Amino acid sequence: MQEKWIPIGKMAEINHISIATLRLYDEIDLLKPAYIDPESKYRYYTIEQNARLDLIAYMKDLGMSLKEIQNVLNNENIDEIEEVLSRKKEQIYQELRTLKARLNLVDDSIARIERYRNSPKTGICSLEYISRRYIYGIPCSHDFYKQGILGYEKDLLCLRNNLIEKGLEQIYSYNVGTSIAKEDIEKGKLIAKDIFIFSDHKIESVPMKIVDASMFVTLYLSSFEDENEGIEKLLDFCKKNNYTIAGDYLCEVITEFNIFDVSKRNMFLRIQIPVKFY
Repeated sequence: MQEKWIPIGKMAEINHISIATLRLYDEIDLLKPAYIDPESKYRYYTIEQNARLDLIAYMKDLGMSLKEIQNVLNNENIDEIEEVLSRKKEQIYQELRTLKARLNLVDDSIARIERYRNSPKTGICSLEYISRRYIYGIPCSHDFYKQGILGYEKDLLCLRNNLIEKGLEQIYSYNVGTSIAKEDIEKGKLIAKDIFIFSDHKIESVPMKIVDASMFVTLYLSSFEDENEGIEKLLDFCKKNNYTIAGDYLCEVITEFNIFDVSKRNMFLRIQIPVKFY
């Protein structure tokens, strides 16, 4: 046997890969052994084959599949290599965009928890300046102000299904809001208008509406069942202080603590009405 031949175990060791990987490369014709013992069927390689293994490792680090690597190496076409790398570049950019979106969502979730910790006492109306927000949602199909939590759950399910269809991750649906049209809330009519997600930044993949920065009369609640009574308090507060309603009523789910009681939604809400002082 020639001294230059390297046993498969040693070849795997010096290239920091497994014996199983070298066997796979042989099976798919990505790297054939230089010699196979006809009796023992043991595989042997040469030191020169390290160059091909280095190239395979390099392409794998670029995110190329074994099939793509095989095509590139078999065709020996520089244009094909460039085309594959261009596709990988776009794929990586998409992954970065996804990671950035997830990071924004994590930041939003942390901010909501901090808002919960620092929120005013529940049941007390106050004036609060709220910065610009973006919303994306769908019209409500159920009047949950009459039907209760069951109607809300049905509309929330429709919203989440819509988000999935739009390719948005479910984590977006944990900062949910609902609205009542300005003309209805002015008359004290509780008719659900839209259900939507809140975001502090624009999501490019869906058409979003803007909720302009404004002064809001706000009230924090620790239960969905308290919302109707809370709306009455907001309207009464606006009337007593001669505030003019400037837009739709919004109910925002600041956070949920279902992990503490899985039998129901433990929602912490901020209900709000934009107002003007004239």
